[in-house]
Amino acid sequence: MPATSAALEPVVFLKLGGSLITDKTRPDTARPEVLRRLATEIARAQARPGARRLVLGHGSGSFGHAAAARLGVDRGIDRDRPEAVSEVQERAMALHRQVADALRAAGLAPFSLAPSTSLVTDVGRPVAVSVEPVILALDWGLLPVVFGDVVLDRFRGCSICSTESVLVAVAERMARRRLHVERALWAGVTDGVLDAHDRTIREIGLETADEALAAAGTAAGTDVTGGMLHRLESALTLARRGTPSLVFDGTVPGAVEAALAGEAAGGTEIG
Repeated sequence: MPATSAALEPVVFLKLGGSLITDKTRPDTARPEVLRRLATEIARAQARPGARRLVLGHGSGSFGHAAAARLGVDRGIDRDRPEAVSEVQERAMALHRQVADALRAAGLAPFSLAPSTSLVTDVGRPVAVSVEPVILALDWGLLPVVFGDVVLDRFRGCSICSTESVLVAVAERMARRRLHVERALWAGVTDGVLDAHDRTIREIGLETADEALAAAGTAAGTDVTGGMLHRLESALTLARRGTPSLVFDGTVPGAVEAALAGEAAGGTEIG
């Protein structure tokens, strides 16, 4: 084992939204220039003295979501067309390869952890999650990277597991090993969670969650997992377990680096 165990250190989650890294109105359309910028910001932040260990997640955007909607995989396996599941898995991985390539080009050491091979759901709820690879990757100085993916489901045959669901499940199992997720950062394309008048809600506490949930909209483009509403629900789940979140605009140059360094301006604080 390495000399210093990540299990003794706090961890930060960062999710790069599918709308941020792809054009969700056009199937299979990544934003390579955005990926390069985000990877560079992450690398700069992680090179700072005292940087927290990081678990990175990214959405499936116009790759996995579009394929899942087109093939109906979000409703489970069609026994007459099992190849549809394989196609959605391939599309999710196609985007992930581009993300991993950008991270490596920025000098990082991403370690891919595909939910399709490490997680099982039951009626869409994660019930079997392999968290040890995440912890070992952190221990050895790698950057664990998860993403939205098609996974096998005990009841439906398959389901679409969002990055949010993966991160919440990982956080729960990390806590069992006394590994604390200090903060969750959600980078999207809006300045936080918007109210019914498209104004940013600056703070959402557990006591004001119902109002914020009622106002939260869904994602632009094709999204089979629920968009901003699902992100807010996931952030509130983490908040109930002691992990605050920040939902912020990742389209602003420098915003991801600032958020990782604890210097973010704007966005919505949750928890």
